[in-house]
Amino acid sequence: MQLLSTLLFAAGLATATPLNIPNYAQAAIDSGLALKGLNALATLSALTRTGGTCTPTKIKYRREWRTLSKADRRKFVAAVKCLQGKPSVLPKDGTVPGAITLWDDLAYAHAWRTFFVHMSATFLVWHRYFLFTYETFLETECGWTQGLPYWEWGLDVNNMRGSPLFDGSDTSIGGDGVFVPGRPDFILDIIGGPDPEPIRVVFPPGTGGGCVERGPFNDTVVRLGPFPLDGTPWTNETVYGNNPRCLDRDLNTNPLQRWSTFRNSTELILGYDNIREFQGFLEGEPRVTTEKPIGIHGGGHWGVGGITRDPIISPYDPAFWFHHNQLDRIYWIWQNLDFNNRKDVFGTGTWGNFPPSPNVTVEDFIDVLPHQPAIKIKDSMNTVSGTPFCYVYV
Repeated sequence: MQLLSTLLFAAGLATATPLNIPNYAQAAIDSGLALKGLNALATLSALTRTGGTCTPTKIKYRREWRTLSKADRRKFVAAVKCLQGKPSVLPKDGTVPGAITLWDDLAYAHAWRTFFVHMSATFLVWHRYFLFTYETFLETECGWTQGLPYWEWGLDVNNMRGSPLFDGSDTSIGGDGVFVPGRPDFILDIIGGPDPEPIRVVFPPGTGGGCVERGPFNDTVVRLGPFPLDGTPWTNETVYGNNPRCLDRDLNTNPLQRWSTFRNSTELILGYDNIREFQGFLEGEPRVTTEKPIGIHGGGHWGVGGITRDPIISPYDPAFWFHHNQLDRIYWIWQNLDFNNRKDVFGTGTWGNFPPSPNVTVEDFIDVLPHQPAIKIKDSMNTVSGTPFCYVYV
């Protein structure tokens, strides 16, 4: 580590704030070379700040799925399937009667926090802790000791079905859903911006729409939900009851091409120097942008489709974790390019500040109870501090 610090200092990386970022050519931005370069700079920056229990030998390296060997991909798939079979640890008090497995627990953890951790100050930090919870389960319950793999959307904007992540092979997380013909465009009206008129986004149907029948996760069971958003009252017996159904997908390159290209990611990282704008454009927050709705966050969700576009119980699809790990990677790169100035949050603790809630600060807490204890938000900023994180992206 001392040698690394010496080399970084000599290169001007250990002390520069922000780092000296090259003026990338347009071709490098569109091809992904610029994003790779930014990732390398962020990794070098992060490795100068290891501390606590996070020693160089303990750092987990989170890698893109297709850079793993086929043997390691199979091991990861086996670990996820193992987790899907582990029993729920939620209290048997009737709060979540449909939770049978740890997979259901994770979906529940996301569901009951949905309206507090989306379009709020805690969106990025809470999902970072949620990913850590998943990664920890995979290790302690199912023996996966490597870093959590991510999905680089930019590699698949022209061919989702051909992606090593979705090709339906035994080294993928399963294929597309069964094709359902004759479906109309999906119209999404986004409210909450300065204009009382909603922002309308139109999505053409994808290449699936039905149940996933090919690949390792064709037997995945979705139990909790659905969560009606038409005013129908929710009860524990309905939305958190056992309502078994298939995992569905609707792979679609259209949302990726519009919002999740290499250019989208790179321009987001380089375009904003404060968390309000960075996170706002990342989420497509209508109070921040009306010209770029959906954002890279929505692009990935809608690109996979099916239950993955459900903001409440999308973690049922293994693709959710790959997508959000990529989101954390983009956030992590942005932070580490100017770490001293990018350790804050902005906003309140409710979706679009509805209902109105106090501003969140880094002294506030986040948790994934009962699976992870509460931690201060400020302790979620450095991913190599050892309190609790110890990972970088490569």
